[in-house]
This record gives sequence, C-alpha cells and structure tokens, in this order.
Amino acid sequence: MEKKRDYYDVLGVERSADDNAIKKAYRRLVKKYHPDTNAGNTKAEEKFKEVTEAYDVLSNPEKRKLYDRFGHAAFDGNAAEDAGTHDYGRTGSYSYAGPEGSYHEYHFEGGDMDDILKNFFGSFHSNGFGGSRFHDDGFGGAGYGRGVFCQNGADLQAEISVSFDEAVFGCEKVINLSGTDGSGGAAKTLKVHIPAGIDNGKSIRLREKGMPGSGGGRPGDLLLKVNVGSKPGFERQGLDVYTTVNVPFTAAVFGGEAVVQTLYGNVLCKIAEGTQSGTKIRLKGKGIVSMKDPKVRGDQYAVVQIQVPKNLSEEAKRKLKEFEKACGNRSRGVA
Repeated sequence: MEKKRDYYDVLGVERSADDNAIKKAYRRLVKKYHPDTNAGNTKAEEKFKEVTEAYDVLSNPEKRKLYDRFGHAAFDGNAAEDAGTHDYGRTGSYSYAGPEGSYHEYHFEGGDMDDILKNFFGSFHSNGFGGSRFHDDGFGGAGYGRGVFCQNGADLQAEISVSFDEAVFGCEKVINLSGTDGSGGAAKTLKVHIPAGIDNGKSIRLREKGMPGSGGGRPGDLLLKVNVGSKPGFERQGLDVYTTVNVPFTAAVFGGEAVVQTLYGNVLCKIAEGTQSGTKIRLKGKGIVSMKDPKVRGDQYAVVQIQVPKNLSEEAKRKLKEFEKACGNRSRGVA
C-alpha cells in the first residue's frame, strides 16, 4: 500500500501554519485540482482527494492535535489507546457527477462538516469558478452531509443546409434532433432562424439546446453549422457577389446597354464604347447584407464577356471584312 504523504506537505504549509494559512493553501490547491477543470485526469482527481483529506484533518483543532502527536496512525486504528477513545464529530461525505456520467464520492471521518462544506463549496461559488457550483443539501439525522456538484450540460454540434438565397435573405428552418436529453429518446423539433447574410461554414449558437446539466446545472448549447448551397452564375466573396454579363460585339464596339441579373432582380447597365472583355461593372449595394450591421451591403461586380457573332450572313461577313480592312492590322492585334 502506498505510504500517505504528510498532510502539511500536501498543503505546502509549515507545521506552525495558522488556520488562515491552511485555509488559503487549501483553496488554492482545490481550484488547481478540481475535477471541473481536469476532466478525465485521474492524477488530478487523486490530488484533489488528497488535498481535501489533509484539510479535513488540519482545519479541525482536535484532529490536528492528534495528527501532530501520532501522524496518520491517529486515524487508522494504530495510534495509542487513548487516541482512539474520543468521538471527534460526525461522519460526512460529498459527491458529484463527473464528466460523461461518472460518479465520485469522498468521505470525511469526523470534523465539522458544516464548516468544511461552507468553506469549500462557498469559495467556488463566490469566485465564479468554472461553469459549475455546489449545493449543500444539509445533514440527515445520523449526521450525514452531502454536497451535490452542479455540472453544466455539454454543447452539441449539428449541421444544417440552406440555399444560396436563404443565406442571403435569411429564413426560418425546422430541424429534428434525437436523443438530446442523453437518453436516446424521441426526436426534438426546433425552429431555427437563419440570419440574413450568413456565410458558408458559420455556426449559429442556440442557447441551452444542448445536453441537460446535472444537479441543477445549466443545459449546454447547440452549435449549428450552416452549409450554404451554390447558385448558378453567382460567386460570393465576403459581402460582394461576382457574376458575368454577356455583351453583344456591336454594343462593346459602339456602346449600348446590357441586362444584368442581380440577387434583387434584373437591372439595365450602360456599356461604354470600346468596352473590353473582362471589364468589371460595379453595381453598388447589390451584394450581401452584413450580419453585424443591416445598413451595410456589399457590391456586385458583373464581369463583361463579349459575345462573338456566329452564323453570319454573307452580307454581314462582307461588312466585317470591310471593317477589318478599314482598321488595318489593328484588328489582327498588331500594333
């Protein structure tokens, strides 16, 4: 059996330490090794238990006096006979529901459990430590004390698919989740608001729609990842949208107008004389609304693609030949 460490060494205090120094050391170590911040760490759990046991003895004047005289033997039945003839208070314990449903219970032999629980649990609550707290359920007729550890529920993650337009303008969606209560029960139906302007891969946090807490703890949240579908002819870059516009050859040469499709309907754009393929026409405010500020919108950029005429008549071909001749080598791309 592994030999127990000296209680003063466990708390890191001198043997002459007063009650205040012992309590201060205890609180510091309990926070360090607390199960709420060391989920799954068995070594930290053992440290936590060791620290609590040491404080149980050293915080009680009579038990500390016995420990200073007989050491650990004062409490394992191996001390001098006179040490075993005293009643040093009640027997108590506290328990908590740990990560993934694990259950732990620690026992204290003797001591003032009211003082232990109030100092121990109260210190965590007043300092806002972690996302958990403790309740003191009082004591039974036999002097049994029990503090219940309150654990917040775990967050859940899920995905939802929306169309390009639903992401642009926002929408309401209904989703079904099964087993969110941890029991694998019937599906839960949730109505979800998809905010206008949300981008692909972003998540929506639904408060307290995750796993339930234990011991009165707050339910976790549901993180809903949004997958946005594509829209033919449209490409999103941040709040801006890129499309293409087909411009007739003659309109590009002489100038004219072209219809551009936007998210908010078709608009008629002016085409400047001599417009080149690849030119970007900016349509201010025709992009996507900002989730942070609904007054802010991106722009749409329509990239010009010049249409090359096909199936020309003989007359049209003759006219183009005359055009080529009139332009000289410039029509062939020669300076």
